[in-house]
Amino acid sequence: MRIAILAPPWFAVPPSGYGGIEWIVWLLADGLADQGHDVTLFASGDSHTKAKLEAVFEHAPSELIGRSLPELRHVLACYDRADEFDVINDHTGHLGAVLGGVSKAPVVHTVHGPLDGEPGLVYRSIQKVAPQVGLISISMNQRRPHPDLNWVANVPNALDLEHYPCKPHLGDYLLFLGRMNHEKGAHRAVAVAMELGLPLKLAGKMREPREREYFAEFVEPHLGNGIEYLGEVNHGTKVELLQNARTTLFPIEWEEPFGLVMIESMACGTPVIATRFGAVPEVMGDGQGGIVVDQWREIPEAIARADEIDPLECRRYVEERFAPERMVGDYEEAYRKAI
Repeated sequence: MRIAILAPPWFAVPPSGYGGIEWIVWLLADGLADQGHDVTLFASGDSHTKAKLEAVFEHAPSELIGRSLPELRHVLACYDRADEFDVINDHTGHLGAVLGGVSKAPVVHTVHGPLDGEPGLVYRSIQKVAPQVGLISISMNQRRPHPDLNWVANVPNALDLEHYPCKPHLGDYLLFLGRMNHEKGAHRAVAVAMELGLPLKLAGKMREPREREYFAEFVEPHLGNGIEYLGEVNHGTKVELLQNARTTLFPIEWEEPFGLVMIESMACGTPVIATRFGAVPEVMGDGQGGIVVDQWREIPEAIARADEIDPLECRRYVEERFAPERMVGDYEEAYRKAI
């Protein structure tokens, strides 16, 4: 197949720091190329891929994130060449999905965000003006607010497990990885660490004004005494943090569509304690790779139970469910249906 993969333009593929979607796109494009497909990846020029790389921006324009004109230029660069492809897989946002309605090639659009509230209503409108664009979910729970949209496949995310080696031992600190905002729950991780008197390492994106405001009010005042913020770390540092943590805390308070951090942690042999929101039960299971709690105040009591989970069982759980070969095969099937 001649396949175009349209990545978001804001971060390189793969990303050097933050960028969960970009990791998935990188893994998918390379996996499809390894299967012998003719793959073109539309991403920033500082990306690295086995596919053919096409770029509007020489360097990822992270400072322009959310602006419509740069994203429009990026999306149109792909759709302008639609007659060169058998299928286009769009991983951008609403703009890419709606423009897929004028593509000369079949378009499937992977939905990476939640569908509650306004985002879901926008997708309903997109279905009316671009009904031929098929949607791919990354969890079944993600579909829950709008189960009747034009879903053509459900393809859970995956990991390149070679980049997440398992280190089976019990670490000595709690870990939080994620954006600095209320819904990801860094402040809840801080509260747990303070209650238990355990060290906590926090790492994640803090670039946008709202993230900086949240961090200054809810996290920064509590730093010290074993609680430290490491910034937006690169991949190698992130893996070392995961390998050496006692438990990764995932105290979210939103309808998380997937939660890549959970499988990253389990792949490294570190159990996860997560609150029961969004796709958490679907992705993680309970007692195999970690503990699912109903609300964050139950996390301290769950630490001892998480200590009993075999690190190698965490790894096996991820290998069985989130291997890249499974994800690539799922996408291939979705492309064939679209064609």
